[in-house]
Amino acid sequence: MSRILIIGAGGVGNVVAKKCAQLPEVFTSITLASRTVSKCRAIASEVKERYGVDIASVEIDADNVDDIVRVIESCSAELVINVALPYQDLAIMDACLATSTHYLDTANYEPPDSAHFEYSHQWAYQQKFEEKGLMALLGCGFDPGVTNIFCAYAQKRLFDSIETIDILDCNAGDHGHPFATNFNPEINIREVTQTVRHWHNGIWVETPPILDDDCVHFSFNYPEVGPKESYLLYHEEMESLVKHIEGLKRIRFWMTFSEPYITHLKVLDNVGMTRIDKIDYQGTSIVPLQFLKALLPDPGSLGTNYTGKTVIGCIFDGEKKGTRQQKYIYNICDHAKTYREVQAQAVSYTTGVPTMIGAMLMVQKIWTGAGVFNVEQLDPDPFMEALNRYGLPWKVVDFEGSLP
Repeated sequence: MSRILIIGAGGVGNVVAKKCAQLPEVFTSITLASRTVSKCRAIASEVKERYGVDIASVEIDADNVDDIVRVIESCSAELVINVALPYQDLAIMDACLATSTHYLDTANYEPPDSAHFEYSHQWAYQQKFEEKGLMALLGCGFDPGVTNIFCAYAQKRLFDSIETIDILDCNAGDHGHPFATNFNPEINIREVTQTVRHWHNGIWVETPPILDDDCVHFSFNYPEVGPKESYLLYHEEMESLVKHIEGLKRIRFWMTFSEPYITHLKVLDNVGMTRIDKIDYQGTSIVPLQFLKALLPDPGSLGTNYTGKTVIGCIFDGEKKGTRQQKYIYNICDHAKTYREVQAQAVSYTTGVPTMIGAMLMVQKIWTGAGVFNVEQLDPDPFMEALNRYGLPWKVVDFEGSLP
């Protein structure tokens, strides 16, 4: 028996639930929980219709440890898959400790009142999970997640030493909206408007955020989709990778943004709509970014008319048997194809499929351990094999292009 509880019924939760339901021999009992239980019921209905699998739907307050404990105990979950908001990571981890339940998430904890991304809050749980004999797996989406696995695979299979890593995330799709975010708008905008950092020779180097005229960007020729402007960003997987990829001298993260997206975001930022502090509006306290989130399209609704592809991967520069090599490992995912399979756009799909794979490896006890782990600390081979099998095939090629 493998009883799982999925917390979160947004775009990624939809994909995770459906991909788990496709493997009833692995996931024998699935419960989907959200503050908005109607979302759970809608997904459960589609799962029943498509796969003949029953999913339980439960209301949950993922900010409240006692309520999370109640739900975990009610479904006797042995693994909690957290695809809720990053603000809720610690409450869910506390509930897992209280119920002796394994834990998996896709994004690191973020304090609600500060757009500050780091693993220290969750790494601090190492001893608690270790003493309980429980496994907590952090960042098992695509980036973080698959990108970390690509790095672990490169370290194990392709190189004797890796000097530099560049992670490149391209969404060359078109959803037809003037401005929208591909995952939770509040989390997405907090992420892309922060000061940029990258690792170079043992220190974190800061550069201006993407809205600044002095931000760092260049045009990269992505496989199948062509040249796209790619902006230097800070992304959480770099923090763990500098700890676990031996001898690494530099790591950077790049993401594509269209000119209309940048223009819209600059205007919203200039008028204060990206602020995360509370303001008074006609006697009511509101957070401008949360109000903006309510106005923007739900990322889960974008898949219907989405066209184009995502291209996400890592470029490595290192040595193998004394010879310098550059390799590029990447995945290409088609928005329309993923919608036909699970009624989701590719950004949700590329996060949800690796989440299911990580959960599968945990419940099958292929990935085991006591404590808190980032995915690159585990054997990449079974994960890489599963990516090809469950919808995210990858390629390894010699890299012959150029990077700034």
